[in-house]
Amino acid sequence: MMLVPTDALRTELRRLIDERIPLLGTAAQTRFADAELDILLRTSAHINAAAATGWNLKASRAMSERGGLEKSSAGDEKHEFVSLEAYRDHCLAMAKVYADMVAGIGSRALEYSLPHVPGVKP
Repeated sequence: MMLVPTDALRTELRRLIDERIPLLGTAAQTRFADAELDILLRTSAHINAAAATGWNLKASRAMSERGGLEKSSAGDEKHEFVSLEAYRDHCLAMAKVYADMVAGIGSRALEYSLPHVPGVKP
């Protein structure tokens, strides 16, 4: 069963992936437009699965969003960002947190344990 996007689900997904629409702003001022959130929701059976995908997308976009910049200055104004690696690692860790919340995510069809045979080391 896939999720049917609603305003409430979009709002909840934005909260889970730490994306806030600026005060008096629009969704266009965030990393994910409503249409993209709808795709995440329609292709997921659980909101946490959509959140995991959203965090993975944030990790994969880290370099292109900042153009590789870790520091920026214009005149007297200077900005120093968290390293791209730290940001990416945070996004991937959050993706794992949400993926782990979804029962049955991933396939266990090929998972097996070797039987213990006395006298034989695995």
